[in-house]
Amino acid sequence: MKAKHLMVLSAFTAISHAALAHTNTTTYPLKPVLDAQPADNQVSFYFGDAAHADVVAAHGEASASIRVARKVEDETTACNEALKEALASLRADAVHHDANAVIDIETSFHGTHSASSKEFVCATSFSAAAIKVRGKLATLTAK
Repeated sequence: MKAKHLMVLSAFTAISHAALAHTNTTTYPLKPVLDAQPADNQVSFYFGDAAHADVVAAHGEASASIRVARKVEDETTACNEALKEALASLRADAVHHDANAVIDIETSFHGTHSASSKEFVCATSFSAAAIKVRGKLATLTAK
């Protein structure tokens, strides 16, 4: 009898752990995060194939993998925060390389990928939100 209870408890623990470890990958709209970016006009972001001015100089690629702990906020808020931190990292890379834009930005998490100009991919679990961004650093002509 004792062994049977131990097996049931072990199975319950394994199922509970698997449920808590589940990762949900979803797409979210870019607009709220882009609208909240600093208005310093130092670095512009262009996701996917979004139209931009002509490239005067290319400065290589930049990427960032961000994981933010989820507190009590919902998945959307956590993913927006993760993207905000990722864009801050891209902005710092652009400034360091004297670029004024990051173009062709793509977002991903493991096998899920987006090159959209309207939405981004982010993954959430019970404890965190995670995203990877990649883009090309460029100097664009003045508009």
